Formats: sequence, structure tokens, C-alpha cells
Amino acid sequence: MRQGRDTAESTAGLVSGEAVHLEVRLARAGSRVPALLIDIVAQVMVFFLLVLVLVAFFGITGLGDAASSQASYIIALVLTTVGYPTLLLVLTRGRSLGKLAMGLRVVRDDGGPITLRQSLTRALVGATLEWPGLLLIVNWAVSLVVLTGSPRGKRLADVVAGTIVIHDRTPQGWGWVPTTPPPLARWASTLDLTGLDDELALAARHFLARSRGLSEPYRTRLGHALATEIAACVTPAPPPDTPGWAYLAGVIGERHRRASQRLARDRASHAMLWPELFAPVPAPAPAGAAPGEPTPFLPGQPGGPAADLRSLRPAAPA
Repeated sequence: MRQGRDTAESTAGLVSGEAVHLEVRLARAGSRVPALLIDIVAQVMVFFLLVLVLVAFFGITGLGDAASSQASYIIALVLTTVGYPTLLLVLTRGRSLGKLAMGLRVVRDDGGPITLRQSLTRALVGATLEWPGLLLIVNWAVSLVVLTGSPRGKRLADVVAGTIVIHDRTPQGWGWVPTTPPPLARWASTLDLTGLDDELALAARHFLARSRGLSEPYRTRLGHALATEIAACVTPAPPPDTPGWAYLAGVIGERHRRASQRLARDRASHAMLWPELFAPVPAPAPAGAAPGEPTPFLPGQPGGPAADLRSLRPAAPA
């Protein structure tokens, strides 16, 4: 599936020095280019500010001549292209102004925070190889090719310094996900969901969230088709007389519960190594039930453990 391939291409499994496996989201050109443009604007402003300060300094000290003016520009250029990014990355633990705005961070190849050596190396490579005066357009094109062609989204400075750029912000919540109806909880815990792919699960989730806006008989037909398709790849079959909406909610709710548990375990182990990056994600609030008539469609071939389904009501997004 394309969604699975895109996810694999945008994440990286890192093994830290403590032999802890870290799964992080790699930053690609789509987020790094806007961050770079913000950094360029900031560096231009810093450059002119430093020039004004140095010119004023030489003027006050009586050294204001042509040589001092040229020295002011050279000193300001070096401080802007090397000193400023080096100091900023060290103080912010891998975040420049542009990366902070885009939610990015520079880390070592093993996932640890960068040091002065990596920051200085990145700045020197950028100033000498990626920012050459007359060949600016050519070198920028080469840098973009290297960035887009790298499996880990590395530009030339990252390759030399041994760093990568990752997404630093906490991932968004799952959105509304149906919870498993209590009478079906025991049955749902026995489900084999290995055959249920992401696209089919997402279609069922969207149907449950929007079913109240669908008119009959289209709602029943669509729900029955989804339930039949899911029943063909998920075992065991639901208890007898299970409403179709409850069957879908039980399957999707159990799938979400297991995924949430895996995510919580992974983030807990990662947070032991790097608490700042892997902050705990609050558990999604359970969706409430709303009164109304149950959806009349039923999944095919009911069977399995009995359950008291009299308390079931149609699910609705919170």
C-alpha cells in the first residue's frame, strides 16, 4: 500500500549508544526548504545588524577608513554564516529559528543531541561548499539533489557532520475513533486483525463517523458492504444478533486500542533515553454514545461467544 510505503520512507529506525531502538520521523525537502528560507531571512538581518555595530564601533574608536569598512563586512559575514548558526544550534540543542518554526530538530545519526563539533562542522560545510558566492544557484541545485536523493533526507553538511534532521513536534491525536461497545469487549480481545489493512479500517472509521449524515437505503448498503468485507478478513465472527455498526465499532475500536498500547510502550522506552523528544502522548478520550435507532444491517455469518447486546446503542463521534 502507498500509505505504508510513505510511512516507511518518512521514518528512520535509529539505534542509540545505549542500544535503544528509536523510531523518528525524518524531515524531507518539503519542510526543510521553508525552514531554510526562514533562516536565510534571519541571517540577513543579523548580518546587517553586525555591520552597523562594527561600523559604529570603528567610527567611535577613530578607525573608520576603507580598510575598516571592508573588515566590518568580512567579520560580519563570518559571524553570520559560521558563528551564528553554530552558537544557535548548540544553545537550542539542534533548532534554528527556521527549524523551530517548522517543528524540526538536528540530531546525531544515533538520535542523540548534537554537540559543538557537529554544529561547527555543519556551519563550515554550509559556508564553504553550499554558500559559494558566484556559484550560489549551481550549488543550491546540487544540494537539493543530494537532499532529495538521500534515503535519510541528508544534505551535504549532514553527511559530513554525521547528523540528520527530524520532526520534533508531538504527533497529532488519532481524531475520533469508535470505542468497542462493552458487551463486545471480551469478543474483541480475541480478534485476529492481521488481515485488516489500513485502507479498509480507515473506510470503516469514516463510515461510523459520518453515518448519521447518510440517508437510507445507502447507509445500510454501505455499512453492510464494509461489514461483509471486514468479516472476510477478521476472525472470529461476532456474537449472534450483533448490529452492523456495533461490529464495525468493535473491530476498529480494538484495533485502535492495540495500536495505542504499542505506541505507549514504544514512547515510554524512548522517553527513558530522551524525555524532551519523546514526551508522553495523552490517551485519546473515549467517544460517548448517543441515542438513536441502530443501523439495521448485520455482518454475515454471525457466531461465536454469546454477549448481552440489549444495551447497545448506535455510536456517534464525540
